[in-house]
Amino acid sequence: MPPLRFHPILKQIRWGGTRLGTALGKPIGARTDCAESWEISDHGEDQSVVLGGPFAGATLNHLVQTQRRELFGADADRFTKQFPLLIKFLDANDRLSIQVHPDDALARTYDPTENGKTEAWIVISAEPGSRLYAGLKAGVDATDLRAAIAAGRLEDCLHSFEVTAGDCVFIPAGTVHAITEGILLAEVQQSSDLTFRLHDWGRVGADGKPRPLHIKDAIRCTDFERGPVSRVAPTAIDGIEGGEEVIHCDFFSIRRYSGGGEVTLPSDNRFHILMGLAGTSQIKAGATSGQLSLGDTVLLPASRESTTLHRDASAIVLDVFIP
Repeated sequence: MPPLRFHPILKQIRWGGTRLGTALGKPIGARTDCAESWEISDHGEDQSVVLGGPFAGATLNHLVQTQRRELFGADADRFTKQFPLLIKFLDANDRLSIQVHPDDALARTYDPTENGKTEAWIVISAEPGSRLYAGLKAGVDATDLRAAIAAGRLEDCLHSFEVTAGDCVFIPAGTVHAITEGILLAEVQQSSDLTFRLHDWGRVGADGKPRPLHIKDAIRCTDFERGPVSRVAPTAIDGIEGGEEVIHCDFFSIRRYSGGGEVTLPSDNRFHILMGLAGTSQIKAGATSGQLSLGDTVLLPASRESTTLHRDASAIVLDVFIP
């Protein structure tokens, strides 16, 4: 099965901007509020559609149903109904709401077909002073959180820090969080779209009314044992020049390859997803070759031929897979 590219699914949300087009080359046209580009999605009606090649026009879920063993390999009996990850680029031109996502068990009490949402962010660019809110300050409990919300001082309960390009942050389900303005990032997450808002900065939606909050459900889903969440310290990968492991959890692993060099993707009989965050790389899978630049995303099926990534000196590539 050859490497697969998909048409992006563009989401217009009031906090979005134009950088998905100007920086990442997405076809946003004249829109000025493009917040998310869903690069690989098998979530309800949000279906990625193959761009070019022998599977052109097929949805990702169609491939899951008809090409499951070619797509998943060793994991074919594990993922029988849905592609397990949702891959995005986000442009935060304004700040997102303060929110939390449930874990798998809690998600299914709201919708038996839903998953929890553990996610990870890799910052592509950030304006000076841009911050991430990630986790509660040490010692904050449900009573403290309710009191802070009632008093209009929720921010006092949250851990936050400034970010710069290259920072990596891991947000397990149950972590209260928010992305602030000025940040362009790549997001890897479980396939889920369950979000509960605690605070929306007093804004109103397109209808002139405040967007709904979900305080009771958000507090129910919050993990009060986690405390502050900080940026991840990647670890070097032996034998791969410029290679480092960024995130490793039950739901996904993320590696990052920076600078020039060559990487042969492991023949591990599992799919891999490559995301271009800078520079240019060449992907060679057997007789097939293609370019991976900033803003590109490619799904390498488990049944691929031997695949090599040739990176230029400025390249940054994410390699996402299921552990």
